[in-house]
Amino acid sequence: MTAEGFLEGRRLQMARGVLLQCIMGGYPPARFYGSDDGDLALNADPRQIHRLPWSQTPRALAICDADELSGESSRLSTRGQLKQVIARYSALGLAPVVATELEFFVFAANDDPAQAFRSPVGLDGRREEGYSAFSVSSNNGLRPFFKEVYECMAALGLPRDTFMHEMGVSQFEINLLHGDPLLLADQTFLFKHLLKEVALKHGLIVVCMAKPLAHTPGSSMHIHQSLVEIGSGRNVFSDDTGQPTAMFRHFIGGLQAGLADLTALFAPNVNSYQRLCHPYASPNNACWSHDNRAAGLRIPASSPVARRVENRLPGADANPYLAIAASLAAGLHGIENELEPAAAIQGEFEVPDNLSLPCTLHAALERLKRSQLARELFGTEFIEGYIASKTMELTSFFDEITPWERRVLAAQA
Repeated sequence: MTAEGFLEGRRLQMARGVLLQCIMGGYPPARFYGSDDGDLALNADPRQIHRLPWSQTPRALAICDADELSGESSRLSTRGQLKQVIARYSALGLAPVVATELEFFVFAANDDPAQAFRSPVGLDGRREEGYSAFSVSSNNGLRPFFKEVYECMAALGLPRDTFMHEMGVSQFEINLLHGDPLLLADQTFLFKHLLKEVALKHGLIVVCMAKPLAHTPGSSMHIHQSLVEIGSGRNVFSDDTGQPTAMFRHFIGGLQAGLADLTALFAPNVNSYQRLCHPYASPNNACWSHDNRAAGLRIPASSPVARRVENRLPGADANPYLAIAASLAAGLHGIENELEPAAAIQGEFEVPDNLSLPCTLHAALERLKRSQLARELFGTEFIEGYIASKTMELTSFFDEITPWERRVLAAQA
């Protein structure tokens, strides 16, 4: 809308069904969003109104809450769902603290989706071949792009902790500073938007698919979580002697109880499961461990004051609001019901059947359909609408024949 209209306080309304729009642009049947498809109000969060520093024409972006016209938050809004989970913790005198680690690829422009992505030509005139993981000079070929990324992050107030080259060809990772879950979800969303916009200015594309390249590690969005006592700021995962508390165990127990049912919320696309097929740094399990990256739930080495749980299931393609909400909601379910986790695992291990997770989008959606827990945590309206939208996307995928099928199966008898 125009700046004048925004500053005058003009109400911006949007059809309710837009919150269930699938990634191809279509919509599930209207019964999933109220039959008459009435309007929602988009109410800007005053803390999240930003001038866009990369835009040549002055523009601003406002992150909004999607609210019913009667005033309450829409149950179809993922940002609203996260706010409700945070409020449930607050009622117990607790505040979650979250940090996200986002991985992404920087590629040359790609105008033919039938062709594989390629790394861009760097300042040295060469394409990266995959020898730069964790190198201090690994992004020199992309220095103009990253220089503007850093400048835009500063302009948007996005504090960064560390930035590094990851294991994949032209793959990078940023660690955002820990803080309030809603703020971190907003920052993760803004950062992904910033990346894509700045890349286009430099003739590049940034891809946040979970697995854009074959034979190459995928991109994750690990979520680090701890809980502090409101007022004192004490980390309730550690006691006065520095040992883990019962609340710490129950939080892990809740995640173990909920991850299989909620996998489709963490891994929302067909391609998400290509990443999860990798047996190591992308674990498709609900095991927990101290500092073992093969476990879906990792406890990083830290001091007692920083004790936290890392959820390694979400990919870079996950909705940050929904993934953080689902992870925190599962942990809260464990605390409220005093669930005990299975024994921690170390070293090489076999995943028990009860801790394995769905390995395809179809299996994950079928698990979500049967889940009473998911409905208790997010409401039937949201879960059924989400399933309807994702089923449309899955059906669209199955409507196409892949190059692998033509290459391998055409000659079969």
